[in-house]
Amino acid sequence: MRIGELARRTGVTTRALRYYEEQNLLTAERSDSGQRHYAEAAVDRIRVIRELYAAGLSSKTIAELTPCVIDGKATPELLRRLAAERDHLDRHITDLAHTRDRLDAVIAGASDTLRTGTPCRADHEEDRAPVSPRRGMTHHEPPGVPPHP
Repeated sequence: MRIGELARRTGVTTRALRYYEEQNLLTAERSDSGQRHYAEAAVDRIRVIRELYAAGLSSKTIAELTPCVIDGKATPELLRRLAAERDHLDRHITDLAHTRDRLDAVIAGASDTLRTGTPCRADHEEDRAPVSPRRGMTHHEPPGVPPHP
């Protein structure tokens, strides 16, 4: 299939598909006139790539892991790497849950303020600490790629 059809079927832009090629995440055959042609399997590959991006993995990491994740070609090193990425995600999920809990406390305090008219204050010293930014999230979705559903 041509690049426009792959873009329509996967919900990504043609610019993103070219970016995936530049990052060695996707390959295309070229016609005599230079047009890209993708195999049917490219649709599933794009879905996996988008899931990995949404999970916070970088292009470089995805390129290193795709032989195992997409093709099932596992080596002990790739399995260790996947486990390390999973552990990173677990830590990030824990951090996000903590941030969500803190936001819930702020929302509850603000609701009390609206209801009673008294200023909201943190009950604990730790609640006054600034919320740290997301740790380890250095990846950015390539230009033109819509958010993962």
